Parts: sequence; structure tokens; C-alpha cells
Amino acid sequence: MMIDTQRRIFVAGHNGLAGSAIVRDLRRQGYSTLLTRTRAELNLFDPAAVDQFFDRERPTHVFVAAAKVGGIQANQSQPADFIWENLMIQSNLIHAGWKFGTTKMLFLGSSCIYPKHAPQPIKEESLLTGPLEPTNEWYAIAKIAGIKLCQAFRRQHGCDFISAMPTNMYGPHDNYDQQNSHVLPALLRKFHEAKITGAPEVVCWGTGSALREFLHVDDFARAATLLMDRYSDEQVINVGSGTDLTIRALAELVGDVVGFKGRIMWDTSKPDGTPRKLLDSSRIFALGWKPEISLEAGIRATYESSFQNGPSS
Repeated sequence: MMIDTQRRIFVAGHNGLAGSAIVRDLRRQGYSTLLTRTRAELNLFDPAAVDQFFDRERPTHVFVAAAKVGGIQANQSQPADFIWENLMIQSNLIHAGWKFGTTKMLFLGSSCIYPKHAPQPIKEESLLTGPLEPTNEWYAIAKIAGIKLCQAFRRQHGCDFISAMPTNMYGPHDNYDQQNSHVLPALLRKFHEAKITGAPEVVCWGTGSALREFLHVDDFARAATLLMDRYSDEQVINVGSGTDLTIRALAELVGDVVGFKGRIMWDTSKPDGTPRKLLDSSRIFALGWKPEISLEAGIRATYESSFQNGPSS
């Protein structure tokens, strides 16, 4: 593919799971003018600071990968943080993109934007057709607002702002904090620590019956850069692997990868979350993208890279 050397690409959230993978993929393709800022260098909650950055740097292409994210426990305990922080980050970036003439912007949403009982697999048209999953509605509502902001600026100002809805992602630079992580990294840390300490059992949340879909973040990054080049539509677009498995099966797979030999127990007093969440990704499949990393291979590589010197939190 011919590299557009005129692009000034800003990846907001470049140290996070998705943002770091997008940076890796852009560099692999040969892009060199990548704009990145740490939290200390650019406060995304501050509209004046964001405006000054866009005015000075004039990014032509922006990936909005910066967000406050977490699992069920984090969402339940920090509802104000999840809705306010995400609303502020995305509003400041999207508004600045319009104000300072960004050519193309890709906003990263989440599969949790869809109704709790949406028909499976979930099509993009299911958005706003029913109640959300209560355990993460604050995050979901913020992400829906970001989607609508992109659509509104497209309608009113002709901005080429698009939104992609990734399924559950995992891989390098994930969050392994016991209180704030998503299910797969939480299981990796839990099983790893049980193996190291010789614990006889691992206790997992819920019944294990909920079905989830997982995508290695490097596969998602390829999708994101492809969408930046080849997709231009108001409609959100799903990015998933196309297959799912129960949390029970996931726990058993993680246990095998880690080498844990004990029992797996289930705390049924804890919530399962949405019963099933499988995306219909046929639209991006039609653009020529397909995931390349199998779940077992991806988990194994993630475990080996992330826990070689102890997990990051």
C-alpha cells in the first residue's frame, strides 16, 4: 500500500491496549509522522489544552483510543468516573477535530453500547433498540454519546468522522489490576498467582455460562487502520472475531495456558453481565479484513509476554 507521507496521525491513548497496537501497526506500514502524548503531556479533560494541541500540531488523521475502561467491578464502583471521564475525553477530541480541520477521525466505541438482550449476533442496527446491561451502562452511555457526536458533526459540518465497535480485546499493554481489569486479563492474573502460590483452587465470578467474544488487539489494529483508509459512513461498524465461548470454557483455557493444576470454583453470587455478546462483523469482513490470531495462540503469547517479569497493573 502506498504510504501517504502528508498524514500527521494523532493516536490519542497510545499507551493503552488499543492505542499502542494501532501505533505498532502504523509503524509496520511505514508511517513515521505519528503524534503521541502522555497524560502528563496533554490533559484530555481540558478543552483548552486539547484545542492548543490541535492548533499547534494540526493532525490530519486521529484515532480516538483514549478512554477510561474496566470490567464489571470497576464499572459498578465508579459510575461517575466512567461516564464523566469518557464524555470529556471524546467531546474535547471530536470538537477539536472539527474546529482545526482534521481530515479523518476514527472513534473507538465498544460492544457494550448494544442492548443487553439484542438479537445475536448483534448487528449495527441494534443500537438504541433496548435497555443496556446495567453493570456497565455508564460507560456505554458515554460511548453512545461519542458515536452520536461523530454522526452529528458529519451531518452538520461534513466531517469524515467514523466509529468502530470492537468486541472484547486483549493482548500487550492490557490492564491486569485486580479491581479494574476486564475478564480475560483478570483471569490470566488470577490463575498465574494461583499457580505461583500453589493455591488449590481459583474462584471465578458468576456461573460461567455467559458467552463472550474475544479479539487480539493486533488484529483489531489492522482493522482500525483499514477503516481509516477504506470506510466512510455514518453507521457504526462492528469489529469482532465472529466466534464466542462461555466464560467457563475461557477459564479452563486460561488455566491450561498458565499451567494451573487446581480446581476452578464459581461464585454464583456475583453477576454474569450480559448473557451473550457476539457481534455481527460481516460488514468489515466484506472489506477484506479477517482476524489472524487464534484465541489460544493469542492468550499464550499474551501470557508469555506480560507475565515473564510479573504482570503490569
